Amino acid sequence: MVNFEYKEHYTVDDFEKIIALLRSEDGCPWDREQTHESIRRNLLEEAYEVVEAIDEKNPLHLREELGDLLMQVIFHARIEEEQGSFDLNAVVDAACKKLILRHPHVFGNEQVENSLDVLRKWDEIKRVEKSQELFSDTLDAVAKSLPALWRAEKVQDKAKKAGVDFLDISGAMDKLREEVLELETAVRDGAGVEEELGDVLFSVVNSARFLGIDPEIALHSASDKFSRRFRAIEAEARLEGRNLDEMSLDDMEALYQQVKKREGKQ
Repeated sequence: MVNFEYKEHYTVDDFEKIIALLRSEDGCPWDREQTHESIRRNLLEEAYEVVEAIDEKNPLHLREELGDLLMQVIFHARIEEEQGSFDLNAVVDAACKKLILRHPHVFGNEQVENSLDVLRKWDEIKRVEKSQELFSDTLDAVAKSLPALWRAEKVQDKAKKAGVDFLDISGAMDKLREEVLELETAVRDGAGVEEELGDVLFSVVNSARFLGIDPEIALHSASDKFSRRFRAIEAEARLEGRNLDEMSLDDMEALYQQVKKREGKQ
């Protein structure tokens, strides 16, 4: 039994102490064995669960998931503290200094007109801070671990700041049509299909950016719609005493059109 003080309410300091206890010789074997790499996916999953709680607009669920995400931050900081690199306070110190540096209109004498001006100044400071002399450096700085659609969007946004962009949505749509034709040619020829498909997806993201649509959200919505309609089609089939895997594609398409009509999609 470890030496631990039970409380009615705990603080961030207590959270840090609990993680340290779990990692100690008297703590939990599983927690003690973990590394940055072994719990890398946990960090991503917890971040997505926070997003899901936000989408649900559920404060209690959000509180829980933020706690799980904070645990990941403290856990990673603890691993580094044990190795003599840095601790949680060093993480907080660096984050605070970054916020102060990037908000000279709050903590200094800079003047800004609006939120767009704030973002412009933020980017200027960030480029100096990270020694990004070339626009190419800003593209390279976009995290490769991001979901592919979001990474494409951020890369395109960085390129836009260098003037590399279409004038309007029509240019983006023309490029999308061009890439689709190139994909069709690649499929027909049986060569370069993956590359051309990637170009199509990149162009889709570009069109979404012009339309002010988050491509990740749009694709999630499309997946939700497909799942909803798939369930409705299967329910219709079962009412007719049939299973989907015993039906032809034409029969399933007929049911699909029925479902779309009920949803008001002509």
